[in-house]
Formats: sequence, structure tokens, C-alpha cells
Amino acid sequence: MKINYQKELEAIIESLDYVPNLLLHSCCGPCSSYVISYLTKYFNITILYYNPNIEPYAEYEKRKNEQIKFINNFKSINKLDILDCDYDNESYHKVVKGLENEKEGGARCSKCFNLRLEYTAQKAQELNYDYFGTTLTVSPHKNSALINEIGISLASKYHLNYLVSDFKKNDGYKKSIELAKSYDLYRQDYCGCLYAKRRDNLE
Repeated sequence: MKINYQKELEAIIESLDYVPNLLLHSCCGPCSSYVISYLTKYFNITILYYNPNIEPYAEYEKRKNEQIKFINNFKSINKLDILDCDYDNESYHKVVKGLENEKEGGARCSKCFNLRLEYTAQKAQELNYDYFGTTLTVSPHKNSALINEIGISLASKYHLNYLVSDFKKNDGYKKSIELAKSYDLYRQDYCGCLYAKRRDNLE
């Protein structure tokens, strides 16, 4: 049976009787824009910008700066800040070794999702956050079921609460595009890793 993760998220929000602290992994400023605007009514949000898959480094820095720009300019209802991380590109290449020629959405992406979400879970545990989650499910190009399965598994491993989601529902992706335009955010034309970009250029 297919799980409606958006309905599950709404049920979690409905049950809240306080404002929890959420460590939210973000892939980029544009994708985070709608997610932040949606969740800020219910959570204190710390954005975790951990994306070692993004290459080259200049592209990584450009995307990170756009994330910071949005956070600085967005009028959040509850607390909103960012936890920056080291680039850590070497860790990404270690986990995807042997999967370089996989198509986007395949086994390489699964390893990448797990790497970023596990780092988020570890940080959430270390810093005593109430929940951890990710903006990745806002993209129509990402497998939301897989991302949520990884998050739920990591929540069990680290004894945490994972915020399930399918942010693309209710026109979330469309709204993220509109918000990105209104905040004049740079929108990248590839997911981040050079393997996918090279395949796109070949096809």
C-alpha cells in the first residue's frame, strides 16, 4: 500500500502542542524556500547545509550563499538559522565508488541520500533536536518514498524523530519556483553531482 507521507506530516503537525526544534537538511535555497515557508509556522528551524555531492566547489559555494541569502531575507514566524558544514566531497566519492555510471535516481542517488540524511541524524542526536528532516522531497525528480524510508530507518538507528514529508504535494514544487523568483535566487540546472550532469549532456 502506497503511503501518503504528506498526510502523515499533517498528522504530526496536528498533534504538536509545542514548537519543536527541527534540524532540516537542505539541498539548496530554492527548494528550501517553500519548505521553510510551510514549516516555520510549526517549528524552530535550523537549516543544515550538508551537500558533499555538489561539484565543482565554486558551484557548492554559490548554492550555499544563495541558501544563506534566503535565510537572511525571509521573515520567519519561528526561529530560523543555519548550521554550516565542511565541504566533505571526499566522503561522497567514497560512498558512490563503483556507481559513477548509474543513471540519476538509481543506486548512486540512494547512497547520496543516505549519506546526507545520516549526517543530519547524527547532528540532530548530538545537538538534541526534537526532529530531523530534509527538503529533498519537494523535488519531482526525487523518490520521496525512498527518502522517507531512509529517514525512518535512520530515526530508528539513532533513536530520533524523523519528519516524514512529501513537500511536492499541494503544488509545493511550483511554490518553491515562485518563491525563488521573488527572492531572486539562483536556480541550478543539475542536481549537484557531476556524474549526473555528464550523463545529461550525453543523452
